[in-house]
Order: sequence, then C-alpha cells, then structure tokens
Amino acid sequence: MIDILMPRLSDTMTEGAIAAWLKKPGDLVAPGDVLVEIETDKAVMEQEAYEGGILAAILVEAGENVAIGTPIARLDDGRGEPSAPAPTAAEASDPATVGAQTEAVGPASLQPPAAVVAASSKARPERRPATPLVRKIAQERGIDLATVAGSGPGGRIVRADLDALPAPQTSALGATPASANATVADAREPEVVAFDGIRHAVASRLAESGTMIPTFTATASADVGAMLALRAQINAAHAGSDVKVSVNDLLVRAVALALRAHPGVNASYSDEGRGQTLLHGRIHVGIAVASSAGLVVPVVRDADRAAVSVIAAITRDLAGKASERRLSAADMADGTFTISNLGMYGIEHFTAIINPPQGAILAVGAARDDLTLVEGGVVAAKRIRYTLTADHRIIDGALAAQFLATLTEMIEHPLRIIA
Repeated sequence: MIDILMPRLSDTMTEGAIAAWLKKPGDLVAPGDVLVEIETDKAVMEQEAYEGGILAAILVEAGENVAIGTPIARLDDGRGEPSAPAPTAAEASDPATVGAQTEAVGPASLQPPAAVVAASSKARPERRPATPLVRKIAQERGIDLATVAGSGPGGRIVRADLDALPAPQTSALGATPASANATVADAREPEVVAFDGIRHAVASRLAESGTMIPTFTATASADVGAMLALRAQINAAHAGSDVKVSVNDLLVRAVALALRAHPGVNASYSDEGRGQTLLHGRIHVGIAVASSAGLVVPVVRDADRAAVSVIAAITRDLAGKASERRLSAADMADGTFTISNLGMYGIEHFTAIINPPQGAILAVGAARDDLTLVEGGVVAAKRIRYTLTADHRIIDGALAAQFLATLTEMIEHPLRIIA
C-alpha cells in the first residue's frame, strides 16, 4: 500500500481542499494519471499519480480541507504491505522525499486481491464532481447534487447549474424548507458565500499584512501625456499583429527600471537574528488581478530585462489564465514587488496593502485631465497619481521618495522605458 499525501503546491500553502476526485476506489491508476483536483491558497490544480496500482481508498472526501502531508488516499500496489509512515509537512513538499518514499515500496503490481477492490468500490457512493463552494451552496439550498447535470469541464457542477434550477417551493407560511426551522430571521436577508481556498488565503495574508507590518505611504503624480502618445505609436507600428501594449505594460517596465535604480525597494524583511533586509538580485513584478475566485497576483519575471512587447504578451497570457483559474504555483511565485492598477475602473487615488513577504506595493490610479502651470501659463495635461505603500522596517521615507522621483522621470520621459 502507498499513502498519497496532500502535497505542497505553492510556496505559501499550508493546507489544501479536495476540489474533486477524478478516480474512484477500484479504478486502475497508471503513473501520470490525474488523480485529484486540489484547491490551494492560490488556484485549483491537478495532482498526478507517481506510482501505478489500484486506488484502494479515498481518505479525504471532496470539499474537505487538510494540512499538507496528510494522507488523502491509498493506492494498492499488490504487495499487501502496510503503508509507509506519512512524512512531515516539510517532507511532503520535497519531491526527493516523496520519490524516495514511493520508491522504497517497490514496483507497483496492478492486480490486488479482487475482494479489496470490490469492497472499496462499494464502500462509498460515487460523488459528482463539484467545487467546495458549490457543495456548500447545494447544502444550504437543500439540493441533491446527484440530480444536477453539470455543465463544467468533465461534467463538473458549477454554480450556474445551481442558479438555473427552479426556486424551492415555499410552505403555506411562506418559508422555504431551509429556513423553516430558523428561530431568528436575519432582516438583512444575506446570501452566504463561503470562502474558497483563494479567498481564504487573501483574507488571511492581508489581515496579517495589515496588522503585523508597520507601513507608511507616499504619493506622487506625473504628466502621462508623452507615455500615452508613445503607447499609441507602438500599437500603430504593430497594427495587424498580436502585439497590443497597455499603459500598465509600460508601467510594469518603468517600475522595474526604477527598482533596478533603487534596489532597497526591491526587498523583503526577514526576522532572522535581530532582523534582516533581503535585497533581491532579480526583479519579478507581480500584477494584482481581479478574478472570479478573488484577488490573485501573477508575476512577470525579470521585468527589467524584458521588452515592453514581451511584457504585454506575458501579462495578457497571465490575465487569461487568471480568468479561467488556470494559474499555476509557478505563475504566482517569487514576486519581489507588486503593482495594483485600478485606473481602468476610473479610480483616481487609493492605497494598497502589501503582499507579504514583499516590502512594497504601488497603487496606480486613472489618468485625468488637470490644469498645470507651464512657463507662467495654464495648460491642460493628463496626469496620474500613484501611491507607494512600504514596509517601514526596511524602507525609509527618503528611499521611497527617491524611488517615486525616478518613476516619475520614467513616466514623463517614456523613451527611457523602451531604450
């Protein structure tokens, strides 16, 4: 027997939820088969089998949440030996440890005793594939998922399938079955939306950031007219191609170059010893993206070394993955600085919360017409405002001001961004 453990699928993951089992007890499993979909703190990800055999038992049902390293299923390799001891959470995240454990069990036989397969296959009814959120909503509405046709990939039941069902019938007193036994009605008539793994992670990490990190903010503004004109020229030059550069793409590049000039902002705090500043040698810029699952921050790696057209292609791909919940752990790992841009929503100014363990985040607003004095005359200009939120343990006000001054210079003289 081989224990299949809850893996560590992201650098911040401490626990995971089973989104859906793609195999059931008694099924033949070959190395590389996708066994289960796991909802982490960042995305829903597929987990493959590393060994072959028969899936003997599912130990953690869909919708349940367990710590990394916890056995979630058992694979029968035909040897009839007891399962190897479950490793610690840290060992479970180490591919070498997992490989060593499964290798020690020996080659997998695909012919376990028939009685074991029959018993395990009858032990649990087949569960329809659905996310934990859908199961929660179905439970609240009194819906039997076995009666619902799933329209998602592989027949998975999605929330739209539940919303399309007829409203539950009310009793003579006007109460639905779910609320008939309620002792006190909530006059606000709230709809309960349970946190999924991503929303739970966002809430936990930002609560930690807002309460544990001493921050300060600094705001600057820039005339963005030249940058808008440059963007128009770049897109006109690539008319008919897939290249389409946004203002945010130019800002990512400008921020990356400003970070190169001020490495103290491209840093993280470490509590080792008496406290340390970690100055990162590479510049990986995270881009805050609103998705159906909540806020995610995919990362543009080495943004200071990438051309603006390359950054545009990368960000477009990452945004597409975010909307479809296909971001991998690698897509969101190793960020050293984050940009949050709400300008497309017409927001002129806001402050953002640091995404730990990063040391700073930049909040960017919309470009607005403004009156500016130029050589004694009043002229109209488009300006944007941006606010840096910084960890005061490692970044001082003067350093923040110098970084913003460099960024302003880049925005107002955008040829430096693409040079």
